Amino acid sequence: MTPQTIDRFVNSSDETVSQDLQRTIKQAGAGSANGTETPPRQNQVRHVPAGTGPAYWGPGELMTFLITGEETGGAFFMADISVVPGGGTPPHIHHREDESFHLLEGTLTIQVGGDTMTASPGDFVYLPRGIDHSFKNTGDVIAKALVLVASAGLEGFFAEVLDPAGDSSAAPPAKS
Repeated sequence: MTPQTIDRFVNSSDETVSQDLQRTIKQAGAGSANGTETPPRQNQVRHVPAGTGPAYWGPGELMTFLITGEETGGAFFMADISVVPGGGTPPHIHHREDESFHLLEGTLTIQVGGDTMTASPGDFVYLPRGIDHSFKNTGDVIAKALVLVASAGLEGFFAEVLDPAGDSSAAPPAKS
């Protein structure tokens, strides 16, 4: 997946793209192999052992799903991200979701509108919907963070456009 693909889906005001994204989110979170609707697994205790959970390669980052909207009744989605030095996302806007980062290791430089902030371990950053933002690991070690997205649904987009990480300990795939 290229940054241009992310940009097309996330930043577009084109109604067709918006409808495509909504359809992708619904399809990624609904149904089963036989085409019947899978009942939500909400209101259940969830334990995700370290190193498990669906994982995907994004632009210079590994994203591991910890809990999805299907499991939270659509309230939120949470992922663990590991961002390699130089990795991160291009500028984009979430029109439906608020996004929060809690940095665990390393540093992330976050662009928010015209402002720049550097998040260090222990820092928390909240980005309300509708604000242009991006982040990049400008350090020399892998940055690790917990990402909370509310309301849920964006995980369907990630599952559709990011590359599945069969082996999360391997290097990220080569950029095409």
